Amino acid sequence: MPIALFHDEWRRSHDDREGFWLSAASDVEWVTPPTTATTETDDGWRWFADAELNLSHNALDRHVAAGRADTTALIFDSAMTGERRSFTYAELLDLTATFAGVLRAHGVGKGDRVVIYMPMIPEAVVAMLACARLGAVHSVVFGGFAANELASRISDAGASLVVTASGGLEPGRVVDYLSLVEQALALGGAISTVIVKHRTGFPERSADATQAATLWVDWDDAVAASTPVAPVPVKSTDPLYILYTSGTTGSPKGVVRDTGGYAVALAWSMRNIYGIHPGDVMWSASDVGWVVGHSYIVYGPLLAGATTVLYEGKPVGTPDAGAFWRVVADHRVKALFTAPTAIRAIHRVDPDLELLREHDTSSLRALFLAGERLDPETYEWIGEGLGVPVIDHWWQTETGWAISANPFGFGALPAKAGSSTVPMVGYDVAVLDAGGRPVPAGAEGNIAIRLPLPPGALTGIWGSHSRFVDSYLTTFPGFYATGDSGYIDPDGYLFVMGRTDDVINVAGHRLSTGALEEVLAHHDDVAECAVVGVADALKGQRAMGFVVLKSGVGTPAAAICAQLVELVRERVGPVAAFRDVLIVERLPKTRSGKILRKTLRQIVDGESLTVPATIEDASVVDAIVAAVAEARSSAL
Repeated sequence: MPIALFHDEWRRSHDDREGFWLSAASDVEWVTPPTTATTETDDGWRWFADAELNLSHNALDRHVAAGRADTTALIFDSAMTGERRSFTYAELLDLTATFAGVLRAHGVGKGDRVVIYMPMIPEAVVAMLACARLGAVHSVVFGGFAANELASRISDAGASLVVTASGGLEPGRVVDYLSLVEQALALGGAISTVIVKHRTGFPERSADATQAATLWVDWDDAVAASTPVAPVPVKSTDPLYILYTSGTTGSPKGVVRDTGGYAVALAWSMRNIYGIHPGDVMWSASDVGWVVGHSYIVYGPLLAGATTVLYEGKPVGTPDAGAFWRVVADHRVKALFTAPTAIRAIHRVDPDLELLREHDTSSLRALFLAGERLDPETYEWIGEGLGVPVIDHWWQTETGWAISANPFGFGALPAKAGSSTVPMVGYDVAVLDAGGRPVPAGAEGNIAIRLPLPPGALTGIWGSHSRFVDSYLTTFPGFYATGDSGYIDPDGYLFVMGRTDDVINVAGHRLSTGALEEVLAHHDDVAECAVVGVADALKGQRAMGFVVLKSGVGTPAAAICAQLVELVRERVGPVAAFRDVLIVERLPKTRSGKILRKTLRQIVDGESLTVPATIEDASVVDAIVAAVAEARSSAL
């Protein structure tokens, strides 16, 4: 498809919003087709408000009816257990309809909330699709979250039922989900029923007497006694799910996603951003607990009639840094979507990509990256190594799909390292100063999106419209405030440099931590880095770098630190006042791969430290606290 068509599509999505999105809606099968695209309401905007559909039907039933019953819908690949299973569309439909019958038998109906607290096993996908089949609202909580975090989400969503498993597996540890659910219920979760999928190797046990009022049900026993149910039509504007943001700052917010707008947006994106069609294999190396998992493990690929891969494992350590390439080769993956932090982890352990050469990855047509800023060094390294287009795209939990990307399905625009390319259809992106005025091309500022947001984006915060408005719509009236900083170059390419909280003020000069990280990443020995603004008595703030080195580096740490300071001075200038570099073994990250820069700043500034519940490994924080203390002691 000629790339010029994309520009025409983008313009039409703004000049003729109604016509464009009603046309895009034809990719979805409706019970009652929409006659209007956008409807203004007292609390915002709604998409396809007069239409009805069922997303489970669109993901499963319609493909079976179209003759693709025997096409593989889902591949489960566990690097933790060695188990591999495939499910056809007919098989996944039967599992989903039957489990929907289980949920209905336990009182779940349209609009009821169900919390899904599962590891990366097929039953997690089935549970999500079963909720959608009934018109119930699912809220997936990342497996292994602490009990208090689970309890707060159960309470906020007003859930009546929890679907869980006996446990999850991570390298070097086993997570006992049942004890965490029990603790969450003891903290006040008013749950009538818990449905448990028991996994081989985990003890089978029931809750203790403190939760006697809760009925604990065995998944397999319930399914054996269940009767499949048909999909329930819901309004396009009815909520499909609540997904709580990671909660790295403040209390988590329950992002509400509608049904019809989300379906239309995902269908458009699968074909036009990812280039995925019926029968193609797409693998999103994420987790169903994150927005990427919702959009591009579960709903997006199945809406497209494609095959989706569900992977239980890590990019390194299960068993080595060739794990991703093994999955691509084994399942003939066409599009791989992961986070830059996963690629940087591979870079650190296997900088020459020796393990890549052990696998046939010729099926791969593109690598898509999102979740953290993709530094040019990593972009160039993995692009050269894989020999396929690397597509950096930018989106948020709130938006549900890409704000900006390189539209691979149209043939792709020329790429620019460090840029997520251009805004997608429906997204009118602006860069504003603190007063809400547009800044010139090339000038950094606050990235905002002119309202209304396109289909697929959040329609509110669960239970709090005022929090929705205060969080996103108040800072720049008429715009959605993304909370990110960046610039648009003269060619219209968007460069996202980091969170606005990460812009530091050094003696009156505003510096982007993303720009400084970009410089540090150019050093041959650096695998990963983070820059934060720390308190300085003279300048207000100064930049400090935390650096992880590649495996096998022989240069003394002091020499590398000196080289990095000189590199920043050379490329950014003395204005950066950059002199502090600390080499560490690992950086603190959320389970979705985001570096916890605020935590790093709090450690250095000596502020009260609350380790976020989303952290992947809390021991990393302890190691950095010790490293900072040792560096200070050495400086005395």
